[in-house]
Amino acid sequence: MGFIFSKSMNDSLRAQQEFMLMNSRLQLERQLLMQNQMRERQTAMQIAWTREFLKYFGTFFGLAAVGLTAGAIKKKNPGVLLPIVPLSFIFAYQYDMGYGTLLQRIKGEAENILDTESTLLELPKGPLTYEDLEKIRRSQSKFFIEK
Repeated sequence: MGFIFSKSMNDSLRAQQEFMLMNSRLQLERQLLMQNQMRERQTAMQIAWTREFLKYFGTFFGLAAVGLTAGAIKKKNPGVLLPIVPLSFIFAYQYDMGYGTLLQRIKGEAENILDTESTLLELPKGPLTYEDLEKIRRSQSKFFIEK
């Protein structure tokens, strides 16, 4: 009688463990999907912000270029055009970020770093461990009671 009861308990325990494993896996998949969705939305917001900024900066750059060109012709001094050089670099960068391939190049370089230069990504003193966090928590806690 005890053997039958023990066998059904083991079966029940095994089924519960499988359910818990499946449930934790499902939860992890959902967390990964949510993190990826958040990253994609943040990247989309960054690109949209860059495109919006480019509209305003492009207008400013165009007006500045026309004004500086007119000033250089009127004063017969090409040095007046000098501010266009750094402004053009900013404009080109913003355009490349909003409409060009800058993000793909950044992604490619990041993948290269992950593949070939992973030592650059290591944290000082190595990764954090539970023991490290507990040590810090204990040193900062005012309510810690040692057992």
